[in-house]
Amino acid sequence: MYVVSTPDSKAPACPGLTVFSTSSPGMAGPQCCTPGPGAEHCCIGKEENCGSLVAYITSHHTPTAGILLVNDIFGFEAPLLRKLADTLASYGYYVVVPDFFNKDPYVPPSTGDWSAGFGGWIKNHQALDSVEAAKGVVKCILDKGLPCVGAVGFCWGAKVVVQLAKGNELKAAVLAHPSFVTVEDIHDVKTPIAILAAEIDQTTPPALAEKFADVLKSKPEVESFVHIYPKVAHGWTCRYNPESPEEVANAAEAHNKMIEWFGKYLH
Repeated sequence: MYVVSTPDSKAPACPGLTVFSTSSPGMAGPQCCTPGPGAEHCCIGKEENCGSLVAYITSHHTPTAGILLVNDIFGFEAPLLRKLADTLASYGYYVVVPDFFNKDPYVPPSTGDWSAGFGGWIKNHQALDSVEAAKGVVKCILDKGLPCVGAVGFCWGAKVVVQLAKGNELKAAVLAHPSFVTVEDIHDVKTPIAILAAEIDQTTPPALAEKFADVLKSKPEVESFVHIYPKVAHGWTCRYNPESPEEVANAAEAHNKMIEWFGKYLH
């Protein structure tokens, strides 16, 4: 298993253009369905078409590679996801966050019953059904003249990214608190992959993350990094409370790992 250290880094200041905001409070229930505290971010990118999808696109003025971000069940408009996209772009990348849900992300009911409607929603938003669209986005990025593409999948999006990592589409992949990813998926991975797991996670508990690590140890031809981050819960990289210094620091540690991973492979 390939293991690297995590550098310190600070996200750039936002100059303040369009403001996207959420106001849904955190709720009790499975972590996958908990949107996290309200947040807002002044985006520096814009929405435009990429492949067959509308996407939030943000870029360095001279990008050297592309990065695809595949959102969790709360969709591509999530402010903290777009903030991360802008941060990654500042490191020299062309970053694309597609709308895989066609303006239909999961919206927890106001009653507080997180499960109401979720079964029907997820049935109509299967990650495997989005893989071909994701491949189209990768092609769109490469058609910009960029030499290679990396990808991060968050929760639901990790299932999409791990499918891409089984082929030749990506130069590097990151799975952040993955959902629906199986040991069999990891067996088939061919792309350098980092798995950022949470200690407190019902969807990928530490025991499953350790199985992922064992599989990757048996595949020395695939460079990998697997880490179970202590004292954090599922969703901590993109659903943290921006008013909590501890949660911000925990998210930043994971973001720095992504930056380091892509810095090694995207060239």
